[in-house]
Amino acid sequence: MQPQTEPFIVPLCTEQIDIVYQDEHLLLINKPSALLSLSGKHPLNKDSVHWRLVQDFPTATLAHRLDFGTSGLMIVALNKAVNGHLTRQFQERSVAKRYMALLHGHLAEESGEIDFPIAKNRSQFPLQKICYATGKPAQSHYQVLEYLENPFATRVVFTPITGRTHQLRIHSSEIGHGILGCDLYASDEAFSLAPRLLLHAERIEFEHPVSGEKVKGFCPCPF
Repeated sequence: MQPQTEPFIVPLCTEQIDIVYQDEHLLLINKPSALLSLSGKHPLNKDSVHWRLVQDFPTATLAHRLDFGTSGLMIVALNKAVNGHLTRQFQERSVAKRYMALLHGHLAEESGEIDFPIAKNRSQFPLQKICYATGKPAQSHYQVLEYLENPFATRVVFTPITGRTHQLRIHSSEIGHGILGCDLYASDEAFSLAPRLLLHAERIEFEHPVSGEKVKGFCPCPF
């Protein structure tokens, strides 16, 4: 589907943010679908993960983001030093992430790597595009978990190797199997088969910025 020309006003998200892990340095949260990570420029798009969290944690900053429709695990830093340490881990690709998704149709191969460079589509914000001339390298590994008949879809686990904007959504579309409920890249049929984007950040592993210990977060997939 094509992006809307009118300003996107987010619907009210009644689901709460669940805190999966908390200490004095950081939070590990479960973001509901249909909630912005950061508040938008439009005054009606104030509600977001960050806006909600700073009510109780005034120093909270997001070490990374999830798309509006994506649910699941996010790391939240509670001071600048921790945020800087976490940001470096993401830049160095040492943070391990695992996503669950339902893709339209049945994939022919039970596992594989999707490798298409991604660039901003400046003429159609907020879309990204596959571009071999200006795109940044982007790789996503997938593993089929099951084939479904109703809806006609494939449940997969994604392990993104890089972390580009909309990476899993555009990679899925590029191989002809858009994520169900995806309003930007999937076909109209795939979009219509789900009430939300069926993409969930289920697992995340990273080094605790202070203790150095491995933090392993898990949040069961809701679909």
